[in-house]
Amino acid sequence: MLTRKQKSEMIEIVRDVAKAEILPRFRRLSDGAVSFKTSFDDLVTEADVASEKALTQRFQTLLPHAVIIGEEAVSEDESLLDQIDTNELVVIIDPIDGTWNFAHGLSTFGVLIAAIYQGETVYGLLYDPLNDDWIETSLGEGSWFVRPDQLPRRLMLSNQPVDSKLVGFFSPFLFEDSAVRERVAIQQVNYARSSNLRCCCHEYRTMVQNGVDFFISPKPKVWDHAAGILAYQEAGGYVCMLDGSPYKPNVRKGVIVAGRTEAIQDRIMKDFQSIDVM
Repeated sequence: MLTRKQKSEMIEIVRDVAKAEILPRFRRLSDGAVSFKTSFDDLVTEADVASEKALTQRFQTLLPHAVIIGEEAVSEDESLLDQIDTNELVVIIDPIDGTWNFAHGLSTFGVLIAAIYQGETVYGLLYDPLNDDWIETSLGEGSWFVRPDQLPRRLMLSNQPVDSKLVGFFSPFLFEDSAVRERVAIQQVNYARSSNLRCCCHEYRTMVQNGVDFFISPKPKVWDHAAGILAYQEAGGYVCMLDGSPYKPNVRKGVIVAGRTEAIQDRIMKDFQSIDVM
């Protein structure tokens, strides 16, 4: 597990690295500083690589017995994720969540850190480098909005929907099968609004602060979701996979379904099961 001192030091490391490696490159990337990974919109920048390297090195010094796994390292060797099941303490790094936004000069990006102890997420950090504020969450200790110049504010979800028809975060384009994508696109008209920020960090931050009613993702990548899901659950939200199984950090396939109340989650699960997205 992590001590309070270690958590505080992790936050300061993230703040330091963001100031040194991320912010100086924002809106200053050369053409050669951006490249593609798996598709036209799956990008990596020199800021991702530099910040992941710095975070990995400093976390390893702080937590010498932990395994440190970054998103960019996994893109080179996916078997690194097997260590989630074989090591007691694993720290997952998303050095820049929302890289497409970052690379195109949009301000919606963040840093995600999750600590996994014996296969369970026990700590999460959702950091906004531009505003230097963050949501911090620990298992059994709630979710908190933190700014350096004010006292932490505990975050709790309301049981009242934004709109009776519900507002959610999801995108048809995250579903790979074209027939499924079409069914999901049609389903959108049954809700008050659906949107996608191209940044899980800010989607979860919005969710935890009562901005939307539900969330769907068919890409359960641990670096995108582990920290945010813990924050959402600690604020009172409900999360599981579409097949009804619990979300676990080691899951690599399936559809994540989150709702601010159990009734909302149940409705979304029925909606998406009925259009057969699995």
